[in-house]
Amino acid sequence: MSEKEAATIATDAYIYAYSLVTMEYTRRALTNVTKPEGVRGAPMGQLVSLREYPTPAFKSVTAPNADTLYTSMWIDVSKEPWILSLPDMKGRYALFPLLNAWTDVFQVPGKRTTGTKAQKYAITGPGWKGNLPQRVTQYKSATALVWMIGRIYCTGTPEDYAAVHELQDQISLVPPSSYGKPYTPPPGEVNAAWEMNKPPRDQVNELDGAAYFKLFAELLKTNPPQAADGPMVAKLAKIGIVPGKDFDTTKLAPVVAKAVTDAPHAGQEKIQAWFKGAVAGGDAKSENGWNFFTTVGFYGTKYLQRALITWFGLGANRIQDAVYPTSEANAEGMPYSGANKYVMHFAKGQLPPVQGFWSITMYNEDYFFVENPINRYSISPRQHLKSNADGSVDLYIQNESPGADKESNWLPAPKDRFVLMARLYWPNETPPSIINGTWKVPPAKQMK
Repeated sequence: MSEKEAATIATDAYIYAYSLVTMEYTRRALTNVTKPEGVRGAPMGQLVSLREYPTPAFKSVTAPNADTLYTSMWIDVSKEPWILSLPDMKGRYALFPLLNAWTDVFQVPGKRTTGTKAQKYAITGPGWKGNLPQRVTQYKSATALVWMIGRIYCTGTPEDYAAVHELQDQISLVPPSSYGKPYTPPPGEVNAAWEMNKPPRDQVNELDGAAYFKLFAELLKTNPPQAADGPMVAKLAKIGIVPGKDFDTTKLAPVVAKAVTDAPHAGQEKIQAWFKGAVAGGDAKSENGWNFFTTVGFYGTKYLQRALITWFGLGANRIQDAVYPTSEANAEGMPYSGANKYVMHFAKGQLPPVQGFWSITMYNEDYFFVENPINRYSISPRQHLKSNADGSVDLYIQNESPGADKESNWLPAPKDRFVLMARLYWPNETPPSIINGTWKVPPAKQMK
């Protein structure tokens, strides 16, 4: 094998593995506790419900939201199923996407798909066979590791917090042997060797090639490739990675060993470059300075796209459930800075067309929340936006308050670089619709 071929295969393998390895580091970050502890997560096989919106201190997952209250769980379905029970949401918008270890959303019960009445699901692993209780729907996962990132819409008022907390407390997760019975989960185990003070993405990106692929091979044992991954599996074998087997660097030819060493740098560069390349590849659209992905939540063999979403927004929903237009620079290509003031103008009747909800969220350049004097991390109709005389709506994006009369429409920005992300939950699929291009996010224009 030539040096060029080895380098190409190792880079492709790095990208292919990126979502699986990042999911493992995220699992560690969010399960390394003895009991549910809010933003710190919960042990494997236990639910944890966040009781308030994440704060700027939350660094476990990039691009968190401040529109819903999360109920999350990590489960291992390699040995037996887990039964998830959801209460009657009484018409409230909610969704409970289930991600496999490759970050594909393989099922998404919720208001759009299954309604808001009480529901029960058995999540089963690869090759599982057996009997399930009556009136329990089976959801099959292609991998042993499953992550549910449930989201229940909440306005953020004390009264609505209490209403959502009541719903969260009715969600249950039990093994079949405890279904319909009182269940006390065993305490979790803490691994002192796991790094808990650094975001999972940073930990993954700092792994050397040998450590990265060694972990990847270990994860493949219980989270196998999909049938469509056959060509990639054949490539992996050329550099010593075989599903079900350990990765042994001592048996690599020198040219392959060098490719493995160089793969992290080359792979990360390619992933970041795809942020712009996705537009040309048809997996994204770029309009008015906003970029959003059309391939999200379910990727097939689009491994580079999958790695990109993992990098910037692990846990993203399918496009039918949510679209996340993101803007790092204005329509003229100038990066946003809190040294300037910006305005987003929505003409009358042109607020985002959704059946769920919408918001605009502020992040720093690393896609985390930004501290500000009014503790506002996103802006949406919850702020009782004021309309102009002609019925249009202006949103003010700047570091300092635009004044008391405009503060309801203010999204606070940091003093330096920042990123904007719109969230359109359950977007219209018929005009006007962002999905088919009949509606566009307006630009954030710099004010003179």
